[in-house]
Parts: sequence; structure tokens; C-alpha cells
Amino acid sequence: MKRKLVSILLLGSLFTFKTVFSQTVTSGREPVYHAEPTRSTRLIHTKLKVNFDFGKQQMNGEEWLTAAPYFYPTDSLVLNAKYMLINSVAMDDNGVKKPLKYEYKNNILKINLGKTYSKDEKYQVYINYVARPNNVAQGGGNPAISDDKGLYFINPLGKDPNKPTQIWTQGETEANSVWFPTIDKPNQKSTEEIYMTVPDKYVTLSNGILTDSQKESNGMRTDHWVMDKKHAPYLFFLGVGDFAVVKDKWRNIPVNYYVEKEYEPYAKEIFGETPEMMEYFSKLLNYDYPWSKYDQMAVRDYVSGAMENTTAVVHGERVQQKPGDLIDENRWETTIAHELFHHWFGDLVTAESWSNLTVNESFANYSEYLWLEHKYDKDYADYHLMENANRYLNNPMDFTKDLVRFNYKREGNMFDLVSYNKGGAILNMLRHYLGDKAFFEGLHQYLVENAYGTGEAHELRLALEEISGKDLNWFFNQWYYGSGNPVIETRQSYDPVKKEVTVTIAQSGPALFQFPLAIDLYIGNEVKRENVWVNAKSSNSFSFSADKKPQLVNINADGVLLATISDERTPEQCYLQYTKSKELLSRYTALEEAVRQIDNPIALKTVSTAFKDPFFRIRILALNSLDLSKSEHKKEALSMVEKLASSDPKTLVQAAAIKALSKTGDKKYIPLYEKGISALSNAVKTSCLLALQASDPQRVTEIADKIDLSNASEDTISSLLPTIVNNKLINQMPYIGQIVAFYPFIYFQDAKKGSIAEKGFQWIMDSDNTAAVESVTKILFLAKQEMDNSPQAKMVIIQMLEDGVKRKMQLLKTTSNKDSVNKQINLLNTVIESYKK
Repeated sequence: MKRKLVSILLLGSLFTFKTVFSQTVTSGREPVYHAEPTRSTRLIHTKLKVNFDFGKQQMNGEEWLTAAPYFYPTDSLVLNAKYMLINSVAMDDNGVKKPLKYEYKNNILKINLGKTYSKDEKYQVYINYVARPNNVAQGGGNPAISDDKGLYFINPLGKDPNKPTQIWTQGETEANSVWFPTIDKPNQKSTEEIYMTVPDKYVTLSNGILTDSQKESNGMRTDHWVMDKKHAPYLFFLGVGDFAVVKDKWRNIPVNYYVEKEYEPYAKEIFGETPEMMEYFSKLLNYDYPWSKYDQMAVRDYVSGAMENTTAVVHGERVQQKPGDLIDENRWETTIAHELFHHWFGDLVTAESWSNLTVNESFANYSEYLWLEHKYDKDYADYHLMENANRYLNNPMDFTKDLVRFNYKREGNMFDLVSYNKGGAILNMLRHYLGDKAFFEGLHQYLVENAYGTGEAHELRLALEEISGKDLNWFFNQWYYGSGNPVIETRQSYDPVKKEVTVTIAQSGPALFQFPLAIDLYIGNEVKRENVWVNAKSSNSFSFSADKKPQLVNINADGVLLATISDERTPEQCYLQYTKSKELLSRYTALEEAVRQIDNPIALKTVSTAFKDPFFRIRILALNSLDLSKSEHKKEALSMVEKLASSDPKTLVQAAAIKALSKTGDKKYIPLYEKGISALSNAVKTSCLLALQASDPQRVTEIADKIDLSNASEDTISSLLPTIVNNKLINQMPYIGQIVAFYPFIYFQDAKKGSIAEKGFQWIMDSDNTAAVESVTKILFLAKQEMDNSPQAKMVIIQMLEDGVKRKMQLLKTTSNKDSVNKQINLLNTVIESYKK
């Protein structure tokens, strides 16, 4: 599962709000110990026959569930079956159904089997039921998955002309038991088959292979999908809709991309790296992709980012991009790699419990690094790792959480920056400690030993120990079964008599760590790398020979250690570190420090030198730091910025350069901006639009209404917000919801911006634009868990939305589009109720 992060704007607003009110309240259930679920029954095969009531948003289902006692004899079968109507339950013996007694309450279906069955004695139970996903209590989501209805009907009656009709499922963590009875735990595995009866105009998707498709009466069709290898119930999937299916393959394995027809011409640009990813990961792990096919589907209104349903991955609609996006960067490429890698780590070998989620999500997170390193270069990968690690390091709430943890409030709490970002960084440290050969052979061993079963962190440790011959208890105890990370301060001294430099590594914080550490000594024109071992104590000192005092000592020079390091740099040291370092982290952090001191001439020189860096993200950082309204910046950098704006091979760099030029206020660049408005790159277009807004505001209104802002950054939308709201650019209304939804908090940072954001919110509430209201409610659903610690913040949101409902009620008196407005009122009320819980 690909985690969705709350926007930077939102987090900043919330932190300001919390500071103002100075109150934090713990909400929800207290943590309890979550052991691996006891297995009384072993699932064997799940057969489903389903059809859909689009009007009621329900699914009619028949299930034949084959199972057996796991070890101890039993006369009962206990299943998760949430919010269903159970019509009948029977024992099915070769087609002869014998009714069984059952009890159904509190979403648990307990079936009396009529006799006692012994270990491995199979039986088949038949269940006739109706799945009612809209009866699921709202507000059950988490940071990664905003809802747990399990089964979703999107625009089921086709009343919204701007949205396709779709049905899709989302099972993680334990929501698939909303649409079929099962033992909804990750340590269960079953083969499956599903017969889906749908209108013939729609295509279907499920796990495994489509083995048969039969036309039915009344324009219907039944598709039969078969998955002949066992996998966990949360990975079962069905999808229905009017999709274009673009075919591809890897070796002899079908690889298909399900997209809305508008995106059919671009499907291979979006997903086309998939076969190469399959080849790379298969060779890297020495374990070929283990399933019969690989399909990916893009759906609307998805409740997460993406999900690794076995052979039937689902992606949110943001995966769908056009050439204007793709020329800048395929923003979904790492997610595509992430979900594919799950087919080894998560689908083939599944975490035995949510407490051990790391053996699923940390690996998928690290696969993003592996793919970028393979496809592009180490700078790409290291930058991605640095960004991920910093999200964890900048979130102190996660510092007390173990990577493997059995105490949590609810399963969804495991899907956080620790399981993903920190876990990925830990795997990178483990890889460097063991070396590539031992690390990847150890992963192969882990997969072989646990294939089509479950795994936990201890089994990973044992496999790596068996291959490497090294004891890894120390590593797993501190990184998997402990919390936090090293907090380091450094000191250096030089003895000119001994010609020796001494570096002291001081650790503080609740836990002390042991780890290998790379230290670079900058002496004259040389950089000398020293690799040391830091013991788990408050202070470690290391002495190295040096002909003279180093100009700089760079700790964690290779960027491998996940740590908080206090180590300031002078402008001269920043320049030295930037120009002499090869590793991305060292160059990037040196440049960041130079940016903070940019009014110093040496720091400015570091910034201008970075315009020639081989990695485009560093060029962007340098450009974003400039203020070309300042004469010294202009003198140092203008000619280079002009060149980057017109000819850099990366359009994202061109866009950053245009943004920098706009700060000059020089109208001579207006032709450049006007030309950029017609560029293919959306990044270049939006930078030029913002530049024109500053230099020729009269023209920008007409242009802004024609720019595609569907993938624009929050900074871009915030900058354009006054233009969009004051000129009522209706085409752009759906894209401002993510900003205006937090207008009360924006006031605390900037009253003027807060006022225009409030005006934008009221504009949306006074309109019948469903897409705009959905953009508001979607981001508020995502933000809810962040706000659970502040009852005042929740109250502000509730009051804001209640005002919105009042405005919608007034609109009902005059609008002819009453169905849409009623839908919008329901959306707003749903969010209000979730915030009141």
C-alpha cells in the first residue's frame, strides 16, 4: 500500500493551530498487545459468484468456502462478515446443500458445522448473502487508507457526466470481509475464483487469469477469473468499469494496463517501465516473478494511493497523466515499482500479522530506491532515500515507535512513516553492512523458505544470518525491536605534534546505538574516507593521522546512517564539501547550508556552482534559493539562469529558472513567458503563468482559465488563488479545494491569504460544482487523523462545514441541479459526522 501524506500546507497550518491553543489530547482506544491471530481454521479455496445492484449500491453474492481445521478438531467455523445480510448457510457436499445452523452478530458469522472435523479434513460451506458497503460505519480510515468500506460504487447510476461508473474493492487491512465472508487476517491464505456478472459494456478485473466469459440475457456478461496460487484475503480484488485495456507483456507473462479511455494513448508512457521492472527485480532477487499475470488499473475516488492486490494492482486516478505531465516527470513511477515489489514482499511472503508490517511495506518502500538506482543512477536513488528519511526525521511523534510493534490502537496505525520510510532506510543500512551479494542472497533465501506463506522480521534475520554468517541480533534489536535513531553531535581537535586529528561522536537521546560510520577528512585538496565502528555509548573518539588540520570533517559522508546530526558549516566549508563530495547527501546538505547563508559571497558562489550539478534536483534547489531582485544575486547568476531557463535538458529545471527570472521584474522576459505558455511541459507553463501574473496581470486571467492545474503543486495553486477566486475561473474551481479547506488555519499564518481562501471556500459552497466539493471533503478526510489530537481544530472544521451546508441549503432553493447539490450536502455531512467521532 502506498501511503498518502497530508500536504505540507496542512501540516504547517495544523502545527500553528496547535501551538496557538497549546493542548494535545490522546484520542481513540488505548494501545493493546496484538499477537499473531490464532489459526483455528485453514482456508483452502474461495469460490464466489457475484452480481451488482447499482441502484442500491449492493452486491449479491454466493460463496463456496473450502476449509479445514488448522490443528485442533473443531465443529464450528468463525468468519468475518461485515454489515451483510446473510440469507442462508449450508454444507455443500458435491452440490447437495444441507442447511447449517449459524449465528450472525457484531459482524461475526459463526457456523455450526454439524459434526467435528479433524486436522486437514476438508469441508465446503455455502453462503448466500448481500454485501452492503454503505452500511459500514464511516471514519474508519488511517493515514494510508482513508476509508474501510471494502466495496465501492463510483457514480453507479451515471448521473455525474464528469465521472465514469466504476466498482472496485479495497481490502487492506481487513475490509474485504465487507464483500465476502472470510477469515480476514493476513496469516490466512487461499486460492480463489470469482464469477462476476456485469453489464456487457463494462470490463472486469480480478486476481489471476480470466478463463471464461459468457454472454447472458438482458445485455449482461459473466466473467470467470481464477487464481490458482494461494494468497491472503486482503489481497483479493474485483474491478468493474468502462476501461481501455492496453496490452503489454514480460517474457510470456501478460501485462495489462486498465485506464480511462482518455488516457489510452498514454498508458504505455505511464506504465511502460513495468516489464523492465519485472525483469530487474526477478534477477536481483534470483526469484522470477511468481504469478500468472500482472495487471494495473486506475480508478476514481480511490481511498489510498495504490494497492498491491495480487496480479491486479489498483492505482488512484493521479496515476493517469498526459504528455504535459510525463515530460516533466512520471510522478507515479516509484509507486509502480513499489506495488510490483510487493508481489514478492507482501503477496508471495505476507506479514504474519500487522505488527510485522515491515516485511511488507519497508521492502516496497526500499524497492523505489532499488529501481531508481538501476534505471537512472545513484544520485536519483539517494535523493529519494534522503527525502523519505527526512519525512521520518521531521516527525518526532514517530520517534517512540518500534519498527516491529505489537502495541497499537488499530491496524491502520501501523501504516506510518516508521513502517515505510524508516523501514526502507533501515534496509539500506543493512544492505551496506552486509554487502550486496550477501544481502540479496539473504532476501532470496527468505523468499524461498517462506513462499506462499507468511513471514516476520525474525525469519528475515535468520535468512540473512544463514547466508552471511554474521550475527544480526544487535542490528535487529536496535532497529527492528527498538525505536528512534542516533542523535549525534561531533567535535574535532587537532594535535600538530602528533599530526593527528581526533573526532568525537557524542550520542544523546533515550537510546544509544552501535553502527558503522563513514567520516571524510578534507585535508588540502584531498578527501580521505575513514570507516569506523561507533559503539553504543554516549561518547566515542577516533584518531586519524593528518599532516595538517583538516579544513572540514564530514560525518556520515556516504549518507547511509539514519541519524539526526548536529554539525554546522561555515560558508567556506559548504563550498569545500559541495565541490569535493561525490555522494548526493553530502552535496545536497552542503548546498542547503549555503542557501541558508546565501547573502555571504562564498555561499552565493556555492549556489551558482550548483547550477552545473549533474543531478537536476540540486540545480532546482540552487535556482529556488535565488532572489534576482538583489544586485549581488543578479551579478553572480543571471546569465546562468537565463541559459537554464531556455536550454536545460530537464523541464523542471527550466520551470525553476523561469520562476527565478520572474523575480527580476524585468519585462524583457515577457516574450519568454509567453512562449512558455504554449510549451508541452505543465511545469514550464505554470511557471510562465505565475511569471506573467507578476509582470502582466491583465493578461493572466484569460490564460489561467486554460491551464491544466490538475497536477499543479500547492505552491502554484496558492499563488494563483487570488486570480482564480477574484475572477471566478470556474474551470479551476475543483483544484483550489485542497487549499481553501483549511482557510481558518491559514488566517493564523497570513490574514490576507486566509481571507482569499475563505472567499474561495464560500464560492465553492455557493456553487453546484460537485468536483470542487469533493476536493474539499477528500482532503479533510485525509486530515482527520492528524486533527484527532486537537479537539479545537476539529471543532473549527465542523463549524466551517456546517456553514457550508447552510449555504448549500440556500442554493437548493434556486438551483435546477438539485441532485448534485443534495449529493454535495451528503458529502459534507459525512465529513462532519466523522469529525464528531
